[in-house]
Amino acid sequence: MRLLLPSSLIAFVLLCPALAIPQNNIDNENGLSTKEDPPVAPKAAPAEKSNDDLSVQKSGPDLPKFAQGGKSDDDLTIQKAAPAAPKAVLGEKGDDDLSTKKSILAALRPDPAGTNSGENSTIFNGIEVPPLKEMDGEKFDEEVKDGYWFIKHYSPYCHHCRNIAPTWQTLYEFYYTSKPLPSSQSAGSQASLNSFQPYYNFHFGSLDCIAFGTACDKHKIHAFPTFSLYKDGTFVKAFTGAKNLENLSKFVEETLESTRPGSRPKEGVKLPEVGASEVDRKTKPDTPASKDKDVAAGIAAGEEHNERIAQATKSVSSKAAKSTSKASSEESGKESSGKESGKESGKESGKESGKESGKESGKESGKESGKEFSKESSKESSKTSEDQKPVTPSKPSVTPNPLGSSAPLTAEDFQNKVTLTQEPWFIKFYAPWCHHCQAMAANWVELGREMQGKLNIGEVNCDDESRLCKDVHLKGYPTILFFKGGERVEYDGLRGLGDFISFANKAVDVGDGVRYVDAASFKEMEEKEEVIFVYFYDHATTKEDFAAIERVQLSLIGHAKIVKTDSAILSDRFKISTWPRLLVSRDGRPSYYTALAPKDMRDYRRVLSWMKSVWLPIVPELTASNSREIMDGKFVTLGILSRERPDEFTSARREIKNAALEWMDRQTKEFQLERQELRDAKQLRIEEAEDRGDQRALRSAKSIKVKMEETDRKDVGFAWVDGVFWERWIKTTYGIDVKEGERVIINDENNRRFWDTTESGGDIVPSRTSILETLPKIVSSPPKLRSKSSTSKIESIFYEVRSASHSHPYISLGILIGMLVGLAVWGRGRIRRGKNFTGGSIINGSSNSKGGFFRLDGKEGLLGGAGGGGQNGKVD
Repeated sequence: MRLLLPSSLIAFVLLCPALAIPQNNIDNENGLSTKEDPPVAPKAAPAEKSNDDLSVQKSGPDLPKFAQGGKSDDDLTIQKAAPAAPKAVLGEKGDDDLSTKKSILAALRPDPAGTNSGENSTIFNGIEVPPLKEMDGEKFDEEVKDGYWFIKHYSPYCHHCRNIAPTWQTLYEFYYTSKPLPSSQSAGSQASLNSFQPYYNFHFGSLDCIAFGTACDKHKIHAFPTFSLYKDGTFVKAFTGAKNLENLSKFVEETLESTRPGSRPKEGVKLPEVGASEVDRKTKPDTPASKDKDVAAGIAAGEEHNERIAQATKSVSSKAAKSTSKASSEESGKESSGKESGKESGKESGKESGKESGKESGKESGKESGKEFSKESSKESSKTSEDQKPVTPSKPSVTPNPLGSSAPLTAEDFQNKVTLTQEPWFIKFYAPWCHHCQAMAANWVELGREMQGKLNIGEVNCDDESRLCKDVHLKGYPTILFFKGGERVEYDGLRGLGDFISFANKAVDVGDGVRYVDAASFKEMEEKEEVIFVYFYDHATTKEDFAAIERVQLSLIGHAKIVKTDSAILSDRFKISTWPRLLVSRDGRPSYYTALAPKDMRDYRRVLSWMKSVWLPIVPELTASNSREIMDGKFVTLGILSRERPDEFTSARREIKNAALEWMDRQTKEFQLERQELRDAKQLRIEEAEDRGDQRALRSAKSIKVKMEETDRKDVGFAWVDGVFWERWIKTTYGIDVKEGERVIINDENNRRFWDTTESGGDIVPSRTSILETLPKIVSSPPKLRSKSSTSKIESIFYEVRSASHSHPYISLGILIGMLVGLAVWGRGRIRRGKNFTGGSIINGSSNSKGGFFRLDGKEGLLGGAGGGGQNGKVD
């Protein structure tokens, strides 16, 4: 392709000193580059001037040099050669054509990634900044083998790379000129220990994936730009999230903080504008980072982490470990009075040495926390001995998540840290290419920071650890699981930061086992929790019973709390006469788990199935995470309320709750009445058989089993929804505007229908009377009130047919059989008519099965019948 360029660009190309090319690579006869030229020739040969034009060819995109052609009086023609050519050599244009095989014009190559812009040093905050390092793909592993390397993988032709280049350059300049510790010494000298690179051993670089495709493929780079962090030559993790200066800086800050805990500012750093050449580092950031850093605590956490790693690598026998632990526990009780050990040593000694050493360490340390912990531990140990409770696993002595980050886990790490320990872990299984994983990555990183010192947060890259993810039986990405002691439970909530933190805070309590409560503490819990499972036990309860209830606790995270008690006051309140016994208290209303035998209390699946049926509050709030659980398989009385009117909101919730409690009482009484009627009918048959002396009838009557299940009845649930937050969904589905006032609908999700009016035609309002008058007429089969459809007309026809078939199964079955019989008769007739035309030949109105042709217009067909028409089967 020939391009006409202005004379100014021609002059620039001619005058540029970089265009000087040695003569040794030019064929002297025709002025063209020879095929024998080595591909790694460092320089290109100069072309001779031509009176016609100048032709230049551009080769592979990774060439750092470009060649100059001769001066042209008419135009300048530029040609692009094959992109695989490794070096640029410009030949001379001859009389017929000027065609070179290995030439490139680097001045015309796009430079979106800022590769050429880094040829000269820049100035930032008055400090000279060297060019950003361009990595050599062939030596990449060798260059990143020491320290941390934050690498940008890019393509020179990618517009996203072109847009991010100024941001990447500003980020590099900002951190290169930063001083880790306050000092008057200039940060410009990188030989100083108080300069960025020597202090953190952290470097920036860029890798051109067009020039060095093999290196990028080796590190699984599939998109541009990709920012990856390497440590000592090993890939650590990739940056995810929005690619802007704030998020990139946040990623760097997390790495620096993990490298040297406590060295980064509490409020974060003040970032410059993209492209700026200076920034006031003393100014606090506009939005302070959500950090609560203590330099001393950070250094201590780092030292503890390093010490723990060193201890893990030592192979010490179990006997020696026990003896050393006893000795250290005795010494820690005496030495814990130091100011620096203080609170932590008091707690650890209280845990390890039990009742006596805990008291001694509390006295010697002079810290209130040490005393309180020793008292609590002694109380718990005395309770355990008195009540013969099983010893639950204590919390790990090692501080969980000391660095406040999400730890990347390999298969070996997972086995050692998760599977073989009692420590709780909250782990994300993801794939780097998954868009949902990328969207939640920032929230997951923030969760790790929020759970520092509370809960271990981890992540597994399923592209790298495919075998591990296969063993976990993942169904999709991302999958988030909570592990503890070999058991696991899947997180199925929303993926916002607040949702993660709420679940994690509830999961922290699992490390302590099922909590013991007395009457006073249970009363306090009832004021905060809507649903509480209570396990009653006595002195005869076995370890197997406790182990079963501990296992169930894991599945209750995020739904409800479970506690255990042997309080006589609570036993009297809930009328407990047999132990062990399990019940759920929802707003103070108990429901009991029915166990016919001791093994039923240890049946994990049966217990968990019952818990799932009752772990929602009596009137829960409908959200995106629990909508299916609330709406499916039952009629739901749904209150559409608005928090913008607090008085009406409170009153409406109270009315809906009262209606729910009264309806539950009615249903319980009706169920008991129906069961009693069946029992009375059985007794009448027995008495009648005895009066007649009919032994056969007597045996038959006694063999009747009265069996009723509440699950056989159509269940009715109650819930409320925020009409302002879900305004659009409520309008499109039910046609209700909450601005006009609070409303109530009765929804049947299985059949996609709902009711919003009473028998008199008025709206159903949040009133106990209005709800209880309407419900019986809707629950009856078939409903006595006309419903409305929550779907389109075509879909509603399908659901109406399905509903009718459920309401009248025998009639529906008869209609279906009639349709099948009619279809069979019609099909049989069609088959018979077809045989009349294809089963044999038709000759003079008579059928002959031996023939195989039709008579058309008095002539024989293609196949002559052997005996048809008196012929011998031949055709004239």
